[in-house]
Amino acid sequence: MLSALRKFGNSAGVIIPKPLLSEIGAKAGDSVELKVEAGRLVIERARTRPRVGWAEDAKRIAEARDDGLVWPEFASDDDESLEW
Repeated sequence: MLSALRKFGNSAGVIIPKPLLSEIGAKAGDSVELKVEAGRLVIERARTRPRVGWAEDAKRIAEARDDGLVWPEFASDDDESLEW
């Protein structure tokens, strides 16, 4: 499929037809990874990694002693008498 590069400020872009996006499981607005392999531009759907950095953030927060409760404790004394 032939396409053309279009100028976007100091960069350039190319229109990617929807069927090609569908083949890689992406849609307009999604993040993609760009890389060059053997002289070819490769576009891949960005892999999301849930909770990346959470452990480091938790350690930093604990070291700063900023890990106190934001909400007060909720008592559970009357839980046995609750009716659902």
